[in-house]
Amino acid sequence: MDGKKITIIGLGGVGGYFGFKLAYQYKNNPTVKITFVARGETYARVKAEGFTLLSPEHVDPVVRPATIVNDLAQLPESDLILISVKEYDLEQVCLQIKEKIKADTLLLPLMNGVDIYERMRKIITTGVVFPACVYVASHIKEKGVVEHKGNRGKIILGKDPQKKSREPAWVVDVLKESGVDTIYKENAITDIWTKFFFIASFGLVSARYNKPIGQVHKEPEPRARVRAIMGEIQQIAVNKGITIPKNIIELTFEKASTFPYTTPTSLQLDVHTNKAHTELELFAGSIINYGGQLNFPVRETEKIYAEILQLYVN
Repeated sequence: MDGKKITIIGLGGVGGYFGFKLAYQYKNNPTVKITFVARGETYARVKAEGFTLLSPEHVDPVVRPATIVNDLAQLPESDLILISVKEYDLEQVCLQIKEKIKADTLLLPLMNGVDIYERMRKIITTGVVFPACVYVASHIKEKGVVEHKGNRGKIILGKDPQKKSREPAWVVDVLKESGVDTIYKENAITDIWTKFFFIASFGLVSARYNKPIGQVHKEPEPRARVRAIMGEIQQIAVNKGITIPKNIIELTFEKASTFPYTTPTSLQLDVHTNKAHTELELFAGSIINYGGQLNFPVRETEKIYAEILQLYVN
């Protein structure tokens, strides 16, 4: 991997975990340059003390990247850019970096949502964007510190639908060398949508009722609403030509049953702690937008979206 320049934008639970692993792997390799992009207190803390990952995977929890910047205007020339920002910041970040993206720049978005690739491509028309799906149980413990529990973080990535000749081989190698469970598929879109079935339906219903995954899975009313939302997502996927298992709804319920009964969802926690920004638009907003584009009714999603907004009013 000699001579590669890798930039990580966003040091939250996801970006911090994967960014740490890359910086740690190549900390003694001067030919691989890792740059972190962070803001405010996180930038100040990491610049002064290094970035900390509390994880059973690392005995040495602190790493210092080769470079850290707090302004995207200072973004260095990069071979690979990992983007791990809040979904409501995605467009602004893309607008700020688009002039720095060259034909051979590789971008890997590590974000939830089924519309991330499309939203990026509306702004960034050059470079190569690898659609990806991420699984990692990590969160910000304090500024500059991320805590990781559970399984090793996993990234599933596929080819850019607009640049199918571009293989992500060296990207996969870099991630694997850094200890990341990395799976490459020709088409990762199915995996992205499969994850979305779970996080969107259970996220919305758990937020609406302020009930954990186990309760939503067990109780008749919230379970029925989860099923209805998944039905709308399924119709959208079919209309968009996305290949998904025919029994995706039952498979998703089976997945939910494997979580500890009291597990909350991030949307539930954010809504009921009155966070100003949440994943509501990422989940409900994208379903409603796709429904409009395809002229397909998504009444259950529209209803629960309105109900969750009302929780903020009250």
